Amino acid sequence: MIATPLLSSRTSADWALLWLRLSGSALLLRVHGLPKLLDFQHQLSLIEDPFGLGAHLTLSLAIFAEVLCPLLIILGLLTRLATLPVLFLLLVSLVWVHPEWSLAEGQFAWLLVIVFATLLIGGSGAFSLDRCLAPFTRLGSQRP
Repeated sequence: MIATPLLSSRTSADWALLWLRLSGSALLLRVHGLPKLLDFQHQLSLIEDPFGLGAHLTLSLAIFAEVLCPLLIILGLLTRLATLPVLFLLLVSLVWVHPEWSLAEGQFAWLLVIVFATLLIGGSGAFSLDRCLAPFTRLGSQRP
């Protein structure tokens, strides 16, 4: 079989990273981020505050991780950095806020951990603003 550029292993990996960025971020944004952002006052009464920061700050940090970070990841801008608050939020939720959850009850969160950890490891791929801006950054100038 003749490999085409569209199906090369490198291109396939880039398509896979794009799919992970778009699907994982869209799910997080739609299911968790937008409801918090659009109904902030009501969410204040619901939010858990595991570190005693206060409901307002905790909710604001959750919105940062569930709205701004997924938008950056969708664009492929600062992707690896943007995954860190998302992963922190998910792990805090699983370990401190909902330690009683079985694997089945926490499966959506664990799948998101897998998606965003994969993006942390793999980066944003070729179809991203990170890649477009690389020639203009110090790190981009060091690429072979």
